[in-house]
Amino acid sequence: MVPTLSTYLQGNRSELAAGPIAVILCEDQTEIASTLEHAERVGFKLILALSPEPLALADRPRLRNLIFDTRRADAHVGAVNAVNDAAMSGTWLYYGYNAEYLFFPFSETRRVGEMLAFHTEERRASMLSYVIDLYAPDLQRNPNAVSLTDAMFDASGYYSLGRRNAQGEYPERQLDFHGGLRWRFEEHIPEDRRRIDRIALFRSRPGLRLLPDHRFSDEEYNTYSCPWHHNLTCAVASFRVAKALASNPGSRDEITDFRWRNSRRFDWSAQQLMDLGLMEPGQWF
Repeated sequence: MVPTLSTYLQGNRSELAAGPIAVILCEDQTEIASTLEHAERVGFKLILALSPEPLALADRPRLRNLIFDTRRADAHVGAVNAVNDAAMSGTWLYYGYNAEYLFFPFSETRRVGEMLAFHTEERRASMLSYVIDLYAPDLQRNPNAVSLTDAMFDASGYYSLGRRNAQGEYPERQLDFHGGLRWRFEEHIPEDRRRIDRIALFRSRPGLRLLPDHRFSDEEYNTYSCPWHHNLTCAVASFRVAKALASNPGSRDEITDFRWRNSRRFDWSAQQLMDLGLMEPGQWF
């Protein structure tokens, strides 16, 4: 029997003692296997695959399928905060969705734990990620906009704006980042979901809260670097927005092709993303 997330967290604290841990919210059946395999390949020690119903998955020692309503609004908030509270303080956590794939500098040859050990030494407790929209080039062949073999993405069109807080001030070392499908098809995207920045990797801490807009209650967690030099950033290559635009009634009949003059074939490498400035190696070589 597949346990619920809450049951698992109550009875398996020892498994949560060593990270990094990946939390994958499976919203539908699209590319679940490839998402979990990618998380294993980059080196997560434990992978929690959350789904409303049990998944038909091969038995793997680092994988746990747990029942959780991932389709409810802001499901990431309850799931991530629950894991944060259960994990040992200081454990590195990652969260993402099915059909999303984490890339970080040199991830073809280095493991995520190795990278996070360096990031910790730089006194960082979080890492900014850019969600890079992937999409299939042929919506006739792939009506759900997902194709691993032919995936494309936007090679340009990314920008940042100053971030204002509730008091109208600009917090230090925080920006709102935009681009990709959320920018090109913004008329179909709610304004509060147009940003492509996400703090996808962070260290657990008692009382820390993930907020619905993918920011954290601790403002320092939302910064892109420390005050004295540039830090590592990473990227999440994601079909999530393309899937939504291709299936939602308000957009699916108006969009026949995601390609434009700046579309480029995605070669599934961290180097390609670094070459385009879509993630920062910082001082790590």
